[in-house]
Amino acid sequence: MTADPLIRLDGIRKVFITDEVETHALSDIQLDIHEGEFVSISGPSGCGKSTLLAILGLLDAPSSGHYSLHGKGVGQLDLRERARLRNREIGFIFQSFNLIGDLTILENVELPLVYRGMPPGERRARALDSLEVVGMSHRANHLPSQLSGGQQQRVAVARAVAGRPAILLADEPTGNLDSTNGESVMALLKDLHRRGSTICMVTHDERFARSSDRSIRLFDGRVVEEGHRADI
Repeated sequence: MTADPLIRLDGIRKVFITDEVETHALSDIQLDIHEGEFVSISGPSGCGKSTLLAILGLLDAPSSGHYSLHGKGVGQLDLRERARLRNREIGFIFQSFNLIGDLTILENVELPLVYRGMPPGERRARALDSLEVVGMSHRANHLPSQLSGGQQQRVAVARAVAGRPAILLADEPTGNLDSTNGESVMALLKDLHRRGSTICMVTHDERFARSSDRSIRLFDGRVVEEGHRADI
């Protein structure tokens, strides 16, 4: 690990206000994620896991606190700058796969690279390489509806890594899968980690949380427990 973190959250708070009621989703979150780490975030429903991941992914902004990526603060970026940074630096893996039904598997994986303005030949090569890594290159011309849930999640992983992001954010990546496919996707994530990927994963499954380098547990919007693999 490098001395300086890839991501640093300092005093992050998130407050939602509805009908004059304040809900404190996150309170004073301090978190560093270093390049090459595999970090899991767990805790009961409503503890702030998804809110934290949304802030890490620049999909939402904190109410207060400081977020830096590669040592640079992101709090003052406008929406367009945040979207550009998100596209280039962050890969997302969602519980519900979020594949586009009328695009082929290859086209789904290429899509984020289209928004980068990457030339067609380069983005096709990148997409095919990513599908090869997840063992799905033989299904490149199929539609999502022709794949099982586990296969669709592998394609979602390929889409996330095709842009070679600084970090992969996985939101309950096994949540819609049976135990066999869930184990297979987790094995894939661990293999990507061994290849050098930095991963931050939200999970409700304690087994998968314990397989990461570092496990963070949230409760009522606060970090209440943190341990490294040797400790857990």
